[in-house]
Amino acid sequence: MRTHRRSAVAAALAALAIAAAPIGQAAAETIQVTIKGLAFSPTQITAHVGDTIKWVNDDFVAHTATARNGAWDINLAPHATGQIVLKRAGTVAFYCRYHPNMQGEIMVAPQ
Repeated sequence: MRTHRRSAVAAALAALAIAAAPIGQAAAETIQVTIKGLAFSPTQITAHVGDTIKWVNDDFVAHTATARNGAWDINLAPHATGQIVLKRAGTVAFYCRYHPNMQGEIMVAPQ
């Protein structure tokens, strides 16, 4: 009888520990940025550390997705894709080296 009670108490304590455990972090997302008509879309992005930015060049010419702070520089041939994983919180401006008027910004929040 005592063993049965101990098992029940242990099971109840385990259930409480699981219920009290912190909720896991949100799953990382993939955010797509399309390049078409010599423009990024969207140009203003809100993301989190760990999210992936997928660049899709849907244009007839090559472009880059280049971070102004030097964090990344992706060359994208016509109709090519590339991606980065965001590693730090903060705001990162980006542009196309071939077409500097193409610009955008990613606001990266902590996980």
